[in-house]
Amino acid sequence: MFFLTVLLFSYTQVSQQIQKSTAEGREKISNPTLRHVQGTLEVVMNQNVSLSCHSDSGSPPVRYMLFKGNQKVATLNRTDSTPVLFNLTINSASDVGEYKCKAEYTIPSNGKYSKSLNFTLIEPVSKPVLSSPSSQAKKGQNVTLSCLSENGSLPITYILFRERKRVSHPMKMQKKEAAMFFLFINSFSDFGTYKCRAENSFPNNTKYSNSFNFTLAEERSSSQPLLISLGLILLLLTIGFALAIPFFIIPSCKAKKNKSARSSAGLISTRNAEETENCVVYTEIEHVKPEEYANITIIRKEEEKGKNPEIIVVKHLGCTKIFWGGFCWGFF
Repeated sequence: MFFLTVLLFSYTQVSQQIQKSTAEGREKISNPTLRHVQGTLEVVMNQNVSLSCHSDSGSPPVRYMLFKGNQKVATLNRTDSTPVLFNLTINSASDVGEYKCKAEYTIPSNGKYSKSLNFTLIEPVSKPVLSSPSSQAKKGQNVTLSCLSENGSLPITYILFRERKRVSHPMKMQKKEAAMFFLFINSFSDFGTYKCRAENSFPNNTKYSNSFNFTLAEERSSSQPLLISLGLILLLLTIGFALAIPFFIIPSCKAKKNKSARSSAGLISTRNAEETENCVVYTEIEHVKPEEYANITIIRKEEEKGKNPEIIVVKHLGCTKIFWGGFCWGFF
């Protein structure tokens, strides 16, 4: 039994030495090349991808191993000099990233690594939203429209349309932000239905936004300043009337009241039908002491063109004075 064990141990050592000498006599393996068989490095969810790995120099058999990062994901042995093919399915975002392959002889030895391939996951764009700070516009006004897809791999390209006619150049956004379109409302034809289109590198995927229409704001904008002006005028008139009551209306009423009081004890105008139109007689009656009596009569003769000067006759307590031609004539 002991002799058999020693014999097997000796056979293993001899076999390993033979294999080692054989491997040392082989051509050295070159760094393998890792390629994506079909398509680009941008992949979508649930997509199948194929990676080929091959060393140009080296004697078969050769072992090829595929790594994602530092984690080995597959191993294939090749007994001829043809490339190996690794088939993968992108089931989640964790399946994308950096891949590389390693080539080595089946007898443990120092292998060689390929350059890395980096897969990126692309997501289809979602339906974009078209909006504006104001839905009203008028002729001769500049307006702004913004278009944004919340989801989708960058870059995203946006184009603006009006009534199925393209009215902007393609705008490629490298960041997750809205594309801004600046327009000038030149005529009534510019008040149409606007839409924007969004697309990225995802194959066969183009999305259109909601419809957006501008409404004419000329009538509303012109009536508002008129109403505001009328309101201000009415307010100023109300304030002016309120201020005029204590300063003008009340003093005027008091003055009229005093004048009326003076008229009741002052000048009384009397005019007979026999008197001419230019002769007016005023009589002033003043209440004095019971034993005194005063009666003043003033007769004014208005001057007419080409006639005698004004004659004024004043009677006071038996004394008569006549004012004529600028002179005073008195009679007692």
